[in-house]
Parts: sequence; C-alpha cells; structure tokens
Amino acid sequence: MDFALTEEHLMVRKMAREFAEREILPSIQENDRAQTFDTSLLPKMAEQGFLGVTIPTRYGGVGMDYIALALVCEELERADTSARVIMSVHMGLNNLTLLQWGTEEQKQKYLVPQAQGKKVAGYGLTEPGAGTDPAALKATARKEGDVYILNGEKTWISLADVADNFIVFARTGRTGTHRDISAFIIERTFPGVSSMPIHGKLGVRAGDTGSIIMEDVPVPAENLLGYEGEGFKIAMTALDNGRYTVGAGAVGLTQACIDACVKYANERETFGVPIGQHQLVQRMISLMVQRVEAGRLLIWRAGWLKNQGIRNTRETTLAKWYACDASFDSAADAVQIYGAYGYSDEYPVERFLRNSKGAVIYEGTRELQELIQAQYALGYREDRPLRCEPVPYDPDTW
Repeated sequence: MDFALTEEHLMVRKMAREFAEREILPSIQENDRAQTFDTSLLPKMAEQGFLGVTIPTRYGGVGMDYIALALVCEELERADTSARVIMSVHMGLNNLTLLQWGTEEQKQKYLVPQAQGKKVAGYGLTEPGAGTDPAALKATARKEGDVYILNGEKTWISLADVADNFIVFARTGRTGTHRDISAFIIERTFPGVSSMPIHGKLGVRAGDTGSIIMEDVPVPAENLLGYEGEGFKIAMTALDNGRYTVGAGAVGLTQACIDACVKYANERETFGVPIGQHQLVQRMISLMVQRVEAGRLLIWRAGWLKNQGIRNTRETTLAKWYACDASFDSAADAVQIYGAYGYSDEYPVERFLRNSKGAVIYEGTRELQELIQAQYALGYREDRPLRCEPVPYDPDTW
C-alpha cells in the first residue's frame, strides 16, 4: 500500500478545499441558523465533477478512484457536514450502488445523468419503525402485470425534497425476513410519490432531510434493481460506500476542530499567556491530531481495498466507527477549549459538536459498528460471495 497521494489526488483535494472555502464557508453560519439548505450548491458541485467523481467516464463520471472520493468528502465536511451529506447520498448510496448492481439500461437512464449532475439522487431505506434493523421495514411492493405498486414511508432521508431519483427498498414477499426485500429505482415524478421536510434537527441544520411517502406508486418492472429478494444485500453493499463517505467526512470535521482550536489557542490569553501554552489545552489538541491521523489512515485503507474490488465491510465499518467517534470527541474538546465562547454560534465549534453527533447514529449506529467488529472477530460473521461484487477501480477503463 502506497500512502503517497498522486498528483490527481492532490489536485482534487485542492479543488475541493477551494470550493468549500469559496462556496460553503461564507454563508454556512447564516444557513445553519435559518435551517436552510442551499440548493445552489448542487449545480456548483456538479460543475466541479464532485457528483460523479468516482464513476467511470463512460457513465458520465470523472473516472477517479475511491481515495479521491474520500478526499472530496473530507474537504467538504471540513466546511460543513451538510455538503458532505450530499456526497454520501448521491455518490455513496445511490451512484455507486447503480454502478455495482444496475443493468446497462438502468445505468444509461439513471447513472449517466446523475454522474453528470443533471439529476440528483437519493436513497430510501430507513422507516419510522426500521432503522438499525432494516429487515423490519414495512414498505411493500406488489407485482401487477409489468409494474410494481409501492406503498410505504421512508424517513430521515437526506435530499428528500430535492432529489430527482431514489433507490428505495420494499417487501415483495411475505416471509417477514430480509429475504423478501427488493430494491427499486423510483422517480419523484411517479404518481403517488411525495415528500415532507423534517425540521428542528439538533445538527446538520443546513442540510435537507425529510420523509418520502409512497402511495400506490406504479414502478415499471425494469426499475427493479437486481433480482427480487436481493434488496437486503444491495442495501448492505450501498452502506459499505455510504459509511466510507461518512467516515471520510468525519476526518474532515476533526481537522476543522484542529484548525479552529489552533487559531483560537494562539489568540486567546488567560493568566497572561496564550491558552495554547497551557498543558491541558495542548493535551486536547494533541488528541485531535492523534484522532485525525488514525482516522485518515483507516479510511485510506478501506479506499485501497475498494480500489482493488475487495469486499471491505469489516474495514469500512471500523473506519466509520473510529472516525465518527473521533470527530464527536474532538468537537466536544473544541467547545471546551473555547470555553463560554464555544457555547455560542458566533464560533463554529458549537456547530461542529451538533453536526458530529449525527454521524455516530446514521448509516449504522456506533453500537452496530461495535457488534459487527465483534462478530467478525468471533467468527460469527463472514463475507459470502455476491452475484455482483464490488466494482474495482481501473485507471485504463475508467
């Protein structure tokens, strides 16, 4: 494994950082206070190629590897979590799932415009009674001739009010287990599809979050993703990509904590000296450095496996778990370093703390990641072959 970033990696990191500083940071405080999602970010991110960064050029993408995806997520969340969430849902959960499981016709119809940024993509797995336990979902899909009729509600869906297309999951059987879950591609314009925003969130207030309601939605049979009954496997492979982007973003949030605290610790004085000279402040900053370096290496390791087309559930879960806990702990320390000022939204660290809490819950709670790691170690879990294995990065064909 080579830990050196390529010229392409350095270029995309620089591009993402400059984009974040130019397009996100100037307005994020106002948008966070107003709980407003800046829809103008979507075409701007598309113009930069972010919305198709790790999709082959033959499908409208930029053709870069999975490390590049991590770098973009890190830099965007260094500015604000809401921007990284766009990448997690559009790229991680939807685009890469279509790349792995979609038919050629589905890729041409949906993946190409999404990778080009002409369409925005969402993902609907979570329901009011099915979160960490997706096998408990209640949405149904009934086959009638050449269409499926979908009914149900998805909640805590990012980009619920702005996405054009969604991958959603519903039951096509009556076993009541994960074996009768299937995946479908639906369009917002399908009859019976509606959305409802969720307000009053603790964090990621500048992001769009809501519910998707499906009432007798007719979905063409050709929009079945994979085979009937493969939905649970598809959902889990999608989460391997979503969790990767969440973990990468968490590294960026920890880096943002370091940046903010170093600046503040060199400016703020107590007892006649900058607070950076106090050893307990130094200790908190040193822990942030430890966390960001370890988290980044775990993410890059998972990205390296993705580039090889090797199943990486164990490694990605570990990276997501560690990096998200690290960002939450770092944000809490950052507020402590700022003291009373850290309790005010005049400074960014209180937003970092609110945003960081979400990542230890969504796309697999901290507790679920712990169980997954224990089950691998104990031999209770193993990766069985899939009909559609992860797609390796090929610099010659991407």
